[in-house]
Amino acid sequence: MTPLDFVISLALISVAAGVLGSLVGLGGGVVIVPVLTLLYHVDIRLAIGASIVSVIATSSGAAAAYVRDRMANLRAGMFLEVATTTGALTGAYLTTLLPARFLFVFFGLILGYSSFATFRRRHVDAPLTVSNDRIANYFNLHGTYHDLAEGREIPYKVVRTKLGLSIMYVAGLVSALLGIGSGALKVPAMDSAMRLPMKVSSATSNFMIGVTAAASAGVYFVRGQIDPIIAAPVAAGVLLGATVGARILGRATSKTIRILFVVVLVVISFEMLQKGILA
Repeated sequence: MTPLDFVISLALISVAAGVLGSLVGLGGGVVIVPVLTLLYHVDIRLAIGASIVSVIATSSGAAAAYVRDRMANLRAGMFLEVATTTGALTGAYLTTLLPARFLFVFFGLILGYSSFATFRRRHVDAPLTVSNDRIANYFNLHGTYHDLAEGREIPYKVVRTKLGLSIMYVAGLVSALLGIGSGALKVPAMDSAMRLPMKVSSATSNFMIGVTAAASAGVYFVRGQIDPIIAAPVAAGVLLGATVGARILGRATSKTIRILFVVVLVVISFEMLQKGILA
């Protein structure tokens, strides 16, 4: 394969990764890393570096549209990002103390349960109208978004913020330990635990993962683990795909997004368990 063919094919795959990442709130890295390592035989460190770039591109392309359309909950996102960042710092400290095999299996089991819990709520689209959560009420984490699929404004209330913060801490922890995006736990934390609507959870996750990825991108750049030949077509393709995905999310039903998210979680869970068991 010539360098030009490599760049073009990678950019096209990145467009699909951007669409998927913006829809389910996981970022394009969930597709980019397996494609680069298995299909193009790229070193895993360079693949992770390109994945971080793709996450920033997804967040830049999709989150901007979600913020403009008032679909992302900025107050909840910034509030929860404190726990994610704290977890990431803890994970950076523990990264040399815990065996990778155990972490892959542990994370795979968590995602398996998350996919099951999310699938059980596939028919639960009605948001809460009352919240007795003192933290959510004090910081006014509740919100309203316009659902294009239903053609109306939908208000929602936030509950169980302490549980959400705990899950966000774990999300940051495993993200730092395994070098993967934390959106796979952020979306279930907001959707299942805190009862934000699925579309709002996905949109807010897209906003949050960009903040987390931007913080670690500098480290990978200094280490020389971001190759422009790989990262450039990935960023361009994912940015285009994320912009398209942002338009699709508003018109899709919450049930469709939830089922798509479950499918992606099951695939990631299987990959994590396979890595842990066969390592």
